[in-house]
Amino acid sequence: MDIVWLAGIVITVATGIPVLWQLRRHPRGLLILFFAEMWERFSYYGMRGLLIFYLTQQFLFDDTFSQGQYGAYTSLVYLMPLIGGYLADRFIGTRKAIAFGAMLLVAGHFTMAIEGEPATQVLTYGGQSYDFKVTGRMEERAAQIIVDGKGYDFGANADGDFQIKGAPEGGVLPAVLQKGSYVLSVKGRDPFYVNVFYLALALIIMGVGFLKANISTIVGQLYGQGDPRRDPGFTLYYYGINLGAFWASLACGWLGTNLGWYAGFGAAGLGMALGFVVFGIGKPLLEGKGEPSDPELIKKPFIGPINIEWLIYICGLAGVAVVYLLVQRQPLVQFLLFYVASPIVFIYFFYYLITKGTWIEAARMLLALILIGASVLFFTLFEQAGSSLNQFAERNTILSLGSVGITAAQTQSFNSGFILLLAPLFSAVWAYLGRFDLDPNPALKFGLAMLQVGAGFLVLVWGASFADASFKVPLIFLVLAYLLHTTGELFLSPVGLSQMTKLSPPALVSTVMATWFLASSWAQQLGAMVAQMTAAETVAGQVLDPEKALHTYVGVFQSLGYFGLAVGGVLIVLSPILRYLAFEVSTKAARTQPAE
Repeated sequence: MDIVWLAGIVITVATGIPVLWQLRRHPRGLLILFFAEMWERFSYYGMRGLLIFYLTQQFLFDDTFSQGQYGAYTSLVYLMPLIGGYLADRFIGTRKAIAFGAMLLVAGHFTMAIEGEPATQVLTYGGQSYDFKVTGRMEERAAQIIVDGKGYDFGANADGDFQIKGAPEGGVLPAVLQKGSYVLSVKGRDPFYVNVFYLALALIIMGVGFLKANISTIVGQLYGQGDPRRDPGFTLYYYGINLGAFWASLACGWLGTNLGWYAGFGAAGLGMALGFVVFGIGKPLLEGKGEPSDPELIKKPFIGPINIEWLIYICGLAGVAVVYLLVQRQPLVQFLLFYVASPIVFIYFFYYLITKGTWIEAARMLLALILIGASVLFFTLFEQAGSSLNQFAERNTILSLGSVGITAAQTQSFNSGFILLLAPLFSAVWAYLGRFDLDPNPALKFGLAMLQVGAGFLVLVWGASFADASFKVPLIFLVLAYLLHTTGELFLSPVGLSQMTKLSPPALVSTVMATWFLASSWAQQLGAMVAQMTAAETVAGQVLDPEKALHTYVGVFQSLGYFGLAVGGVLIVLSPILRYLAFEVSTKAARTQPAE
């Protein structure tokens, strides 16, 4: 057995035992949500780890377009929960919304497994065209230009000109082609399979819209106000998320590299199907949580035999067509996100608080919005993982530690693997500190999270000074960067999820949770803009100048590092003031006083 897989099994077993031990102290429904979300995350992260490479290598889109497309997809993934959260709150309930979303996700991931022939790069010079021959995927990819039936390696010289290595003197194609003297084009990019790809993305986006915010909401509903198990419960739930992400990165990354894109994407679909089955079987353990607030309302006829519940499902399917068009238009996604969705959400919040809210609810909502804003900045940096950091692993990282090798897509498992190791520890620490009223306030935790994500990028800048002759950085620096990003995430993400359910008025809980994911949508758009700053020139899906690519990464990562440190410092300074907006009794007092 490969040591990577053995390590995965050891990590899962070693961390799973204490997690199962802690789960016995929590509501039984948490276990069902734990496993259902684990498989949903298996599907999402399995696909995400392959997506940027699929765009740049299967379809031969350039870096700038691919990173923008990745950002449009991930932005919509986190934007659609606004709709799913509202429909669950107002009509069908969270459980039905989750089940419908899961079915769409299964269809979407299996559609991703439909792949055609890869596109081909063509170089035209002096009226003649020359194809490129390609073997392998991701970091195993090797491309050569075919001249007179023979393959030649290629790259860029010091002036940035196209250089054919080993080309004979006086041949039909010169060894050095100056910029502007040749044209690169793509052939064989079949529009049918491009459209199948966009349909798959649309199904996944709509499925996540109905599922993601709502499953986290049910976790919060399992605990009463003031229950000290809430934050540890969300951390354990977060462990389940990352168990799925960990194995998805290992399994789908390996399958995609060694067997084909279809195998990696197909495994992601299988994972989602298992999640759907687990959620359906475990319905009794949810103890009635997540059901419609007015069951009779959704059964009322709307048009003929179609009641309101079925109308929502039909509109959800019709919405797939709308998303299919949107996901192909990144500028339009940006406009809708920043100038339509966001104002509507904030107007809705202010209207509710003015007409129905109390002063304490308003203060708590202000704190929730401040935390949401901080999360935007954190995830703008953190979510470079699926785009620029993923490509950095493939292009400028030595993908081995001694005799142990790993694929570029499998480096996505570092984050989730560290969470498996550290989440139970963090859960126990927060619970222990809470018993003595020493648990750091959320704003302080968010500030510390920003410091750590910024420091992670500075580790990569440091690592660049140890790059080898092929301009590749030792893997240990990428491991350390992900470790810092992970500890930062554990300071922020599960705490943020818990705070959204704790600070929200009961009538807005799903909508506020959806807004937490809307913040991730903003971050994905901003993150795409950052990733586009790292774009490198590629030919046949292969970087033309690795040295220039490394220098570009270093410049961008350094700026991100300093930005993270600055924002973290500001939050830490303001945290003593912000903590009072929660109007929260202490953990010790909560044991003796009735919940508010």
